[in-house]
Amino acid sequence: MNPREAITLAIFVLTYVTLAFGKLPGLRLDRVGAAYAGAVATVLVGALNGRAAIDAIDFPTLALLLGMMIVVANLRLTGAFARSGRWILSRAHSGRTLLALTIAISGVLAAFFINDVVCLALTPLLIETAATAGADPVPLLLGLATASNIGSVATITGNPQNMIVAGFAHIGYLPFVIKLAPAAIIGLFIDYAVIATVYRHSLKLHDGIAPAQPEYEVPAGMLIKSILVAAGTLAMFVMGFPIHLVALGAGAVLLFTRRIRPQKIYGLIDWTMLLMFAGLFIVVAGAESTGLPNTLVRMIGLARLGNTVILAIATAVLSNLVSNVPAVLLFRPLYPLLGSNPHVALIIASASTLAGNLTVLGSIANLIVIEQARRRKVKITFNDYVRVGIPITILTLTVDIALLSFGL
Repeated sequence: MNPREAITLAIFVLTYVTLAFGKLPGLRLDRVGAAYAGAVATVLVGALNGRAAIDAIDFPTLALLLGMMIVVANLRLTGAFARSGRWILSRAHSGRTLLALTIAISGVLAAFFINDVVCLALTPLLIETAATAGADPVPLLLGLATASNIGSVATITGNPQNMIVAGFAHIGYLPFVIKLAPAAIIGLFIDYAVIATVYRHSLKLHDGIAPAQPEYEVPAGMLIKSILVAAGTLAMFVMGFPIHLVALGAGAVLLFTRRIRPQKIYGLIDWTMLLMFAGLFIVVAGAESTGLPNTLVRMIGLARLGNTVILAIATAVLSNLVSNVPAVLLFRPLYPLLGSNPHVALIIASASTLAGNLTVLGSIANLIVIEQARRRKVKITFNDYVRVGIPITILTLTVDIALLSFGL
């Protein structure tokens, strides 16, 4: 190994250490900064030239994510998530029914509109609903976090890691749904069964649920337009149109409005996530130029990674070490070495997502729910989470592996 390759691997390792710990020890550099700095350093040391660095960035994936962020931002601003949530949750007549409806709406919305955003929109609503009914909000919030992770398994647009995997494996929207939706659906039933069992003494309503009024009113035309564009976008995904172009087109259409200032929409777009992804694409490509993927395959063994169970477990463990998005990016250069098999890609996508339910730190969606709850004086401890997170992860991963192993 020459000095340049050694330095490139050091940059790669430092970047992923920062991703694992959330910051570089002794410094204030965060995950986004680490990905950005790692990408710049990769180019400066000559591991990639400028053209190669640009080519390493998966722009269709970033375009899909950006377009969906704009669509979801409009749905949030028009109150579509909150309105649908209030309407459904107001139908609950018992604690178990309220939990079931929470899991159902969280899972379904997360399948289409990115799980992190669903948690942002529904956490305040669930806390408000629990307060009006005199219910314990903790099992409901745990249902929201875990169900949003499970539901997001079903489609390419459910979460960023699915978008990345579908991009490098060239899997269409409908084939992705056909293969992974069954695991997501069964997983939501498992989710309900585990939480209802663990929190069976807490699922009591002391009062009826009064459907609260929206925090703000928006013109009905804006709401209808956002819903129609979102529905049309999903329909075009299913019909097989290029999903990144459809998402960008939908986002562009929604920016033409007389009611909402574009700055409000831009403020709801996670630009730092896009920057982090771009940086990680370059850092991983730099590591790939050193021959790291071939070295890893020789160390682990190609036959072992080709085993569904071992690959799923390896993906789940790695996802909890460095988070699921960086984990799937590590598998990107390994994918051709594993035969470019879509079955392998589906395992990586689903296992990395379901692994997010193992601990509080396994998914950004979990942290969003816990942090928003803390701000509203609702405490969810690490122990509260793992009591349901560990069994849910083990059971849902088992179902996922079984379904994909038998080609169901």
